[in-house]
Amino acid sequence: MNQIEKSLTTLDPILRFVKKSSFSSYLLFSAAFLALVLANSPAHSFLQALLSKTIGFTIGNFEVYKSLLLWINDGLMSVFFFVVGLELKRELIAGQLSNPKNVAMPIVGAIGGMLIPAIIFSLFTAGGSADSQSGWGIPMATDIAFALGVLYLLGPKVPIQLKVFLTALAIIDDIGAVSVVAFFYTEQISFVSLIIGGSILSVMFLLNKLGVRRVLIYAVLGIGGVWLAFLLSGVHATIAAVLAAFAIPATREIDKEAYLTNLAQLQTDLKVAKSAQANKYLLSADEENIIGEITRISNASISPLQRLEHSMHSLVLYIVMPIFALANAGVVIDSNWFSMLMSPVSLGVFFGLILGKLVGVFGLAMLGVRLNWYKMPKNLTKQMVLGVSFLAAIGFTMSLFINTLAFENPMYIEQAKMGVLTGSLVAGLLGYFILKKELRKTKIEA
Repeated sequence: MNQIEKSLTTLDPILRFVKKSSFSSYLLFSAAFLALVLANSPAHSFLQALLSKTIGFTIGNFEVYKSLLLWINDGLMSVFFFVVGLELKRELIAGQLSNPKNVAMPIVGAIGGMLIPAIIFSLFTAGGSADSQSGWGIPMATDIAFALGVLYLLGPKVPIQLKVFLTALAIIDDIGAVSVVAFFYTEQISFVSLIIGGSILSVMFLLNKLGVRRVLIYAVLGIGGVWLAFLLSGVHATIAAVLAAFAIPATREIDKEAYLTNLAQLQTDLKVAKSAQANKYLLSADEENIIGEITRISNASISPLQRLEHSMHSLVLYIVMPIFALANAGVVIDSNWFSMLMSPVSLGVFFGLILGKLVGVFGLAMLGVRLNWYKMPKNLTKQMVLGVSFLAAIGFTMSLFINTLAFENPMYIEQAKMGVLTGSLVAGLLGYFILKKELRKTKIEA
């Protein structure tokens, strides 16, 4: 065995681990932990200076300058929301959200899981300043990457119906979070910029209708047109990312039947070309052309939406979300940490996540079953739904993101961070151990 083969053999377990869905959760947790360490170390002042550094560009009389932190929250998170938009469109067209039977219970749970946390937060902050009360959207959110990551830690015994329920719940929650950002956490609007962005977005939908499939065209119009116009309009740029995602074509240039027919013919042609080629190492011109055509029709048989979602998913999980967590999850823990934890904002977020999701998701979902609005999915038990309700209380990325939009006072931002981090940690542990105990004694039917 040569050195290269030994290296590949050594790396193989690592590569398998990286491919696991739970790896992104470990990476996200590590980034959040590192942010906490840096926030309470001598490196804190350097990190804050770096995040405050102004970056931008000028073209003639047009200029855009923002701090690095805002570029992360408005720019990198737009990539995250773009992928969320792609996933939403796919689910609505051909996924879990396309089948009414799969969404009745998650819809009820998701609506309850958004309303009840907001109400609980408002009760804790009632009587406070208007700024402190504006964080009601923070405990509404669910971090799908973390929640699914914890679920995957439980291994193969988790029934597919439970994964479907949590995924559908989190996707509907994402729709709610996007709506909250669009309607309630938007600055003063520049209608000229908004009209320009809307017009370019209309062009993207028109190109989709006309059958244009070049991803580069949509990228130029989406980033250079829609996203930039929304950024300047006052409507949060992440909303532009979701809308642009819905303009990406979901249809294929070559359907499945035509692809299989062409592929069979090309395989036959390749066998003929191979028999005429004496050199076993190099391809003949005919072989190269045939393999090139196989590649072309293979790409044409996958919609731009699915290609983009597949190619950008790793970017979001392994780069965008960890960078966001590193920039936003740090909390300075000093002698006043207990009073900060006991503040109305922190308690409102904590109990909004824990108690709000418990009552909202589990309570309303089970109420729907009792009222015969729908039946409990096969292989699911009340305890499983209870465990998933706590996993839905892992707000983390989405909650931290809304936190950056909700408050102007830095004190409230830090208090809310404390509530998000402690609430998400407690919720994740509760959900994990409840599900682990239930899965041990439950027999899953085929």
